[in-house]
Amino acid sequence: MAISELGGTELVRPAETHYRLPTTPLSQAQQCSWAHSDHCSAPQIYPRWQQLCVVSAVQLAQGFACTAYQCWVLCSPAALCFLVPLQLCRVSFLSIYLGCSGAQGKFAYKLFHDLFVNYSNALRPVEDTDRALNVTLQITLSQIIDMDERNQILTVYLWIRQVWVDAYLTWDKDDYDGIDAIHIPSSYVWRPDIVLYNNADDQFTGSMETNAVIRYDGQVMWDSPAITKSSCKVDVSYFPFDGQQCRLTFGSWTYNGNQIDLLNGLDTGDLTDFVENVEWEVLGMPAKRNVITYGCCSEPYPDITYTLLLKRRASFYIFNLLLPCIMISFLAPLGFYLPADSGEKVSLGVTVLLALTVFQLLVAESMPPSENVPLIGKYYIATMTMITASTALTIFIMNIHHCGPGAKPVPKWAKKFILKYMAQLFFVYEVGESCKSPKQQLGHLPTVQVLVSQTLSSASGQQDWKETGTRMKLEYGREGQQYRVCTKTQCLCHHNSLLRNVEYIANCFRDQKAAQKQSGEWKKVAKVMDRIFMWIFFIMVFFMSMLIMSKAI
Repeated sequence: MAISELGGTELVRPAETHYRLPTTPLSQAQQCSWAHSDHCSAPQIYPRWQQLCVVSAVQLAQGFACTAYQCWVLCSPAALCFLVPLQLCRVSFLSIYLGCSGAQGKFAYKLFHDLFVNYSNALRPVEDTDRALNVTLQITLSQIIDMDERNQILTVYLWIRQVWVDAYLTWDKDDYDGIDAIHIPSSYVWRPDIVLYNNADDQFTGSMETNAVIRYDGQVMWDSPAITKSSCKVDVSYFPFDGQQCRLTFGSWTYNGNQIDLLNGLDTGDLTDFVENVEWEVLGMPAKRNVITYGCCSEPYPDITYTLLLKRRASFYIFNLLLPCIMISFLAPLGFYLPADSGEKVSLGVTVLLALTVFQLLVAESMPPSENVPLIGKYYIATMTMITASTALTIFIMNIHHCGPGAKPVPKWAKKFILKYMAQLFFVYEVGESCKSPKQQLGHLPTVQVLVSQTLSSASGQQDWKETGTRMKLEYGREGQQYRVCTKTQCLCHHNSLLRNVEYIANCFRDQKAAQKQSGEWKKVAKVMDRIFMWIFFIMVFFMSMLIMSKAI
């Protein structure tokens, strides 16, 4: 099996012969395989290596436990690693990619062996235990994976870089053919226990196990990617035009400030490799170093807090939640414009109220159950309150519209203020009436002339009275209901019955006209009030819509 530089593998032929493990140290065996030194105690066990012309790097294998076969990892001049797997072998590998060729691989192996022969990753790597070890932290934000507003959890993908100086991992470059850095698994060196304080991950998954870069002066640089879930206090007061500030606090879990001094790599988080998010816009990521003394301990504990400044992209919510609500809210004032006899005025208000309730439920499902009411929720509540008021006013106005003959007459102030001034202001007129129609003269009512010419019959016989030119003039003035009969005959006593009948008919006609006039006045009052409230509610909806849309600018 061959392993390429990119990590791919391919199957190669198995070893034709088997070798027993050397009894000499691995470093001496490696030197014998290349130099064919006469001092090698077991050069005869490497004939296969010589046939393969192995002249490159060797990866160290420790902890062999074989019964009849052996395993080894080699690197060819073509930068391909040959892995010869044999049966019944239990091996614990430590693979070092040196990137060297020729004799430099030999020095890299020797360097690794010399560095870790007596090294322990369990202790803080300082020569003076009274001095604090400086650890530099730098965070690179790669991606915002999710922002759960309801549970107030932020999930991000970070690149975490930690740099410190290990006093026991230093060497002289000249002694190792100029090698100034090596890459080894980070688990083999001491690492600071830097954790995310406000972690909200129930699995407590840490950073990925990656290689660490060790320089000749002892500087250790460990870059590791991590997907973190942190608690974030979400303020939805201005949703969907809100901005959030989520804090990521990193610090040592067990070491205090006298043992580890945590420092900022940069004043802000690195955003050069950030992948844009469709919902959130990142405004910045400032970093601040804090030194906190907790109540349990007297030692200071430094930490670094990165504040992620986010602004919501509100286009989705504007087109899916806000604009439909605005258009529906403009239907509510139109209920006042519907004719009262249509029977749909109240139905329109109730339908609009139900539609806004659905939108309110959609917003409530995505928001956290906190005391802060989102801005769009306030708009929904205000609109629903307005529609409820308009529906109640519609019922009141319809009751005025259907006032019958038994109702009280329109008050004088209502006649003067509503029927006279407000009706002209809102262009409310009766059928056939306009602003250019002449005003009715109330002081001159028409005169009714009744020409009576009939034959009166008596019970005893037929007797005709013919009065030529007999005229009855019935007048009724502005104030009272006085009747005066003017005739040219001598006596009108026989006409009393006729006059009573005519008077009854006139009274009925007069009462009917008065009732129609009173009912018409109430209907006109209701119509004027409809127009007044229609424009008032239109203005309210307009200003409410402009107020919430101004937050988007």
